[in-house]
Amino acid sequence: MSAVLDDQAVPRLAFRPMRLEDVLEVAQLERDSYRFPWSEGILRDCVRVGYCCRVVEIEHALVGYGIVSVGAGEAHLLNLCVRAAYRTRGIGRRLLEHMFEQARVEGAKELFLEVRPSNTAAIRLYQAMGFASVGLRRGYYQAENGREDAIVMRLDLR
Repeated sequence: MSAVLDDQAVPRLAFRPMRLEDVLEVAQLERDSYRFPWSEGILRDCVRVGYCCRVVEIEHALVGYGIVSVGAGEAHLLNLCVRAAYRTRGIGRRLLEHMFEQARVEGAKELFLEVRPSNTAAIRLYQAMGFASVGLRRGYYQAENGREDAIVMRLDLR
């Protein structure tokens, strides 16, 4: 099932926990979105170990997902993705806000993430949401010609 959005409409989003039966569709979204996607096994493990895994739907069509791990008062955004046809419509921002709230409910006071320097759209979103750059991880990501660094960003959730 596919939902079509009017450019003027604000989509009605439904957030729910990711289930094991969602993994195949989420993995396909990963493959469609990233050159080096997470495997079905990694996604399945995230659900099984109890990470905060959420999907976002429009009219029962899965259009995005987020994964956060929480422990010792801090959260780590591991993955956030919106289907290409639904990007630039505020869905990523709303999914991110939902993930913030889930992290707060689980006791996190701050949220960290890594982002590729080449992912300028994500960096702009994170900065607009209040994240600040706090470091750099050299050679963190697999890349076409070797490795790519990661910018480490932090958000105070209090």
